Amino acid sequence: MKQSEYFTRQIQLWGKETQESLGEKKIAIIGSGGLGCTLALALGTSGIGSIDMVDFDTVSLHNIHRQVAFTLEDEGKNKAEVVASLLESKNPFVTVRAFDMNFDSFKVLDNSYDLILDATDNLPVREEIDKYAKKIDIPWIYASVEEFNGQVCFFEKAGFGVFAVSDHTPAGITAPIVMHIGSLQANLALRYLAGLSVAKDKLYYLYFNDDGELVTQKFGMPKL
Repeated sequence: MKQSEYFTRQIQLWGKETQESLGEKKIAIIGSGGLGCTLALALGTSGIGSIDMVDFDTVSLHNIHRQVAFTLEDEGKNKAEVVASLLESKNPFVTVRAFDMNFDSFKVLDNSYDLILDATDNLPVREEIDKYAKKIDIPWIYASVEEFNGQVCFFEKAGFGVFAVSDHTPAGITAPIVMHIGSLQANLALRYLAGLSVAKDKLYYLYFNDDGELVTQKFGMPKL
């Protein structure tokens, strides 16, 4: 199998040179649940050369309806390991490593990345991701989902401290909004990694109003 055959549609989009450049990129996805599954499937089959999946959690029955990488047979297995195995079965040109640990343990490892993607559901951990990304001087993309709404931000010079960090537990979540927000996050990541223009330090807030209309709001984030 040739990469030119596997990635034909993307090569038609931006050319062979850009596609080959993706193979030199390395990213980390922190969390392998709903957002993490969507990110992994979207980016793991796009030509990025190396992806590290981080999650200490195991697949529960209530995860499966919205965490699209998992089947009923995966219940009880480590999420990062399941996602890594799936990506390697779909794309022979990607290297995926699974880290069965929390972010505190992961951040002390001597790894380097081009981009970090937040796929957690935990505000304090996101704050730690921001500190880590600032320390090693790379951007990261935040995303969150709840009910019928979600938000995404490509953090470069702004800081996550603008959010009120608490131990908030998400309310109910619909499966499609998870995939919708994860797709937006993945598109920002892929554009950045391919060298295309990306709006940075801008928060996108998407929600369905009472009439069922999708509304998108944009907010400039204060820079440090």
